[in-house]
Amino acid sequence: MSKKLIITEKPSVAMEFVKALKITTNRKNGYLESQDWIITWCVGHLVTMSYPEKYDEKLKLWRLETLPFIPEEWKYEIIPQVEKQFNIVKELMNREDIEEIYNAGDSGREGEYIQRLVFMMAKPNPKAKMKRVWIDSQTEEEILRGIKEAKDLSYYDSLSDSAYLRAKEDYLIGINFSRLLSIIYGRKLAQTIQEEKASISVGRVMTCVLGMIVEREREIRDFVKTKYYKIIGKFGEETANFQAEWKVNIKSKMYESVKLYNESGFKKEQDAKEFIKSLEGKNAIITEFKKSKQKENAPLLFNLAEIQNECTKRFKIKPDETLEIIQNLYEKKLVTYPRTDARVLSSAVSKEINKNLNGITRGFKDEEIQGYIKKMVEEKYSTNLSKTKYVNDSKITDHYAIIPTGQGYENLNQLPNLQKEIYKVIVKRFLAIFYPPAEYNKIQATVKIDEETFNCSGKICIKQGFLEILKPNKQSTEDDKNVENNIELLKNLKKGQEVKVYTLEIKDSETSPPTRYNSGSIILAMENAGKLIEEEELREQIKGAGIGTSSTRAEIIKKLEKIKYIEINSKTQIIMPTTKGEKIYDIVNYSMPDMLNPKLTASWEKGLDMVAKKEIQPEEFMTKLKSYIHSKFDKLVVKM
Repeated sequence: MSKKLIITEKPSVAMEFVKALKITTNRKNGYLESQDWIITWCVGHLVTMSYPEKYDEKLKLWRLETLPFIPEEWKYEIIPQVEKQFNIVKELMNREDIEEIYNAGDSGREGEYIQRLVFMMAKPNPKAKMKRVWIDSQTEEEILRGIKEAKDLSYYDSLSDSAYLRAKEDYLIGINFSRLLSIIYGRKLAQTIQEEKASISVGRVMTCVLGMIVEREREIRDFVKTKYYKIIGKFGEETANFQAEWKVNIKSKMYESVKLYNESGFKKEQDAKEFIKSLEGKNAIITEFKKSKQKENAPLLFNLAEIQNECTKRFKIKPDETLEIIQNLYEKKLVTYPRTDARVLSSAVSKEINKNLNGITRGFKDEEIQGYIKKMVEEKYSTNLSKTKYVNDSKITDHYAIIPTGQGYENLNQLPNLQKEIYKVIVKRFLAIFYPPAEYNKIQATVKIDEETFNCSGKICIKQGFLEILKPNKQSTEDDKNVENNIELLKNLKKGQEVKVYTLEIKDSETSPPTRYNSGSIILAMENAGKLIEEEELREQIKGAGIGTSSTRAEIIKKLEKIKYIEINSKTQIIMPTTKGEKIYDIVNYSMPDMLNPKLTASWEKGLDMVAKKEIQPEEFMTKLKSYIHSKFDKLVVKM
């Protein structure tokens, strides 16, 4: 009797497939078997790329004459620690009674790569049909849909090609340039950092991220605060006046004056005082006055980078910890697929969004959340998202945004508090998109004394809308109170009205250095690295391509910390480069500076994306990669 084989990413996922299929299985060594189905699993990577010495023993030594190392035929090997499970999977794939094999690995590029390596090494029964299960959550209905709608494995060949190329690129750049730079500069580096010997670790993504961190640190270190002086006008009476700030304009007596530091400040306090003196005793008139209402919609949903940044800010945890928690919430059926770059929903999902809402209503016994849902029902807030910014099929590649499934609540109580809190953060961001926009009263006014203009504006929230759920985490400041006072006084004014100049004062200001990255904001910076590229044409060309992928960014930060190129403060999550990290940066900056440039890293990522979308052939990508490595070697060897 013929059977179907499912290969999942891990044992816990295999159990979810068993539950969804509602089958009774016998537990065997490394797999589960029923009358019609066999379900087995990988345990992370089972297969890896071979190191150079497996091609030739001589390559174990780092010598210039053996570089660059670019194999014509690639070698792979089974990872010894998981060889037992590989052999079980291999044996199952070659059983004569297997008619269909379902690749049910993680639904992303890296998940595809893990399973394709296994297929390549196991050489499954050629008579078996090969299919791919692609799912967005681990709810029973989604698993069943994934099995029912599983496409032929060949449909994902271009994604597989992209995954193989990513691994080859990282391998070739990492091994060749780490060895070359270590040979050239390793001894000098060891002397500088006072170590017996030192190697230089270079990576396609890792080195670029190190560059971002070092450059930010040096900007801060080299920053010199500059003091400058603003002019603040108070208009009205002693007990009731509004504030407005002076700003130079084309008719101003100070236009293009060397005395100005910027358009609203003087370099010297004495010059500011003299300017004030020149305006004393003169009338002020309101020359522009505008009242308006402003609306602000809830932010887009979470993708992995956004939730990692949010959790670093709120809970002071590292991005890899956030990913681990959200992966667990996914496996417990509470949220959708975590390794996503999208912040919107697909039109298909948006049509069935009431299932998610109904599930949260029935299952999530949280008083605050139930209060928000109750208000949604009472106020009859629309759940039709089709024409909103939260639904956009063109902005989704593999998966839509991270949202609660409305299921899995039987697992919630057993979770640690932090995991529950992070789940609640995701639920609140999700519910916020159904709430109306926040509304503000906004007033803008321009006051003139002679030809000198003073501007003031302010807005005050009149309807909270979504802010009722996503309350801003800030306390009321003196500036907020001034804005409220301004609004109250300004709302009764009219254009052309003369107002009394109560006082003109000098306000000391100073420039601020850039802020250091923390372990969450660096993830966002990596995602948006394309925006750092100066050339407009290239920036547009690689729009949407960041440094690394949603599934790899946290690991990059973790590796940089592990090899002691950066330090992360455990309490604040602030990142700083180590002395060693800065020396590595200097070596790379001198020898091959483009490795530090987001332009190169993002363009390689764009190339991989083009392979996945069948816009270029894998051979074209590989040819360019080999050419890049050879040209870099030629230049570097000349420098020796």
